[in-house]
Amino acid sequence: MNRRAPTLEDVAREAGVSRATVSRVVNGVRNVDPDIQDLVRHAIERTGYTPNRAARSLVTRRADTVALILSGAGDAFAARVFADPFFGRVVSGVLGYLRARAMHPVLLFAESEAARKQVVDYVRQGGADGALVVSIPAADPLPEMLLSARIPTVLFARPGRTTPISYVDLDHYAGGGLAGAHLLARGCRHIAAISAPPELPAGQDRLAGFRDALARAGRHHPPVVEGAFTLDSGAAAMTRLLREHPEVDGVFAANDLMAQGACQVLRERGKRVPEDVAVIGFDDSTIAVTCRPPLTTVRQPVEDMAATMTRLLNEQVQGARTEPRTVIFEPELVVRESA
Repeated sequence: MNRRAPTLEDVAREAGVSRATVSRVVNGVRNVDPDIQDLVRHAIERTGYTPNRAARSLVTRRADTVALILSGAGDAFAARVFADPFFGRVVSGVLGYLRARAMHPVLLFAESEAARKQVVDYVRQGGADGALVVSIPAADPLPEMLLSARIPTVLFARPGRTTPISYVDLDHYAGGGLAGAHLLARGCRHIAAISAPPELPAGQDRLAGFRDALARAGRHHPPVVEGAFTLDSGAAAMTRLLREHPEVDGVFAANDLMAQGACQVLRERGKRVPEDVAVIGFDDSTIAVTCRPPLTTVRQPVEDMAATMTRLLNEQVQGARTEPRTVIFEPELVVRESA
């Protein structure tokens, strides 16, 4: 015979309080005495009561779910997301924060105008309590669409447009400076860069910091070849650098994938890394460890940044904070074998 599932009445009887008090604790209603909350939570543990999420949503008007939106352009965007370890690290950081609070993410893609409208409608109609946005295009209209719909929203990375919205980011300029200074300290004399696409603010900040570090040492106008944050684009950029600047002995790539592509080409051309050409990446992803040789790279604490982004959103959803907030993380140079 099936055992009856514990009810609110069972918890109330176990805790010695009213059913209404148990309901208030379960639904996160404020102004319940902390001692009473502890009493009810212990009773829930002893009885094995599991709240009905649907019923709870009717009371709290919250889904206990957040939308993690990856916003890019083109049909190939989803494939690129799953190929780049950066996005997996974002998901890991978000999950780490939500899991401890019995909350859940829903992953959404916004790769076109129609998809952006669907995403906004989904969240606005109660599919999620708010939106975490990882946006690729600098001029992405999605953040403003979410704000116009009065949806709590936090971005990963500074928005390309001036928008009153919360976000977390890295000091990318300082990170590029760390890479340039390290190549100089190694004694590299012919230093080049594989840059991010020009429409990405973070990538341009990395390049500006790198260039300024070299300029302070009297090394002006280093060769720069544009990449696309992919392995193949890093390989193509390194091939071009070797063709146009065969004397190059130091390379800064704007992410680890492109640095890995550069290392592959250098090995194929019989160049030793770092003896002939030193290579530095950016992000400190899993690729940095598995690359041959392991990459010296600028660490971006993506998991911590994603967790902070989620915390900022939860504060908005709970009504604890309404004004936009910005949290900037500091980069760190992680020295391995490539430079």
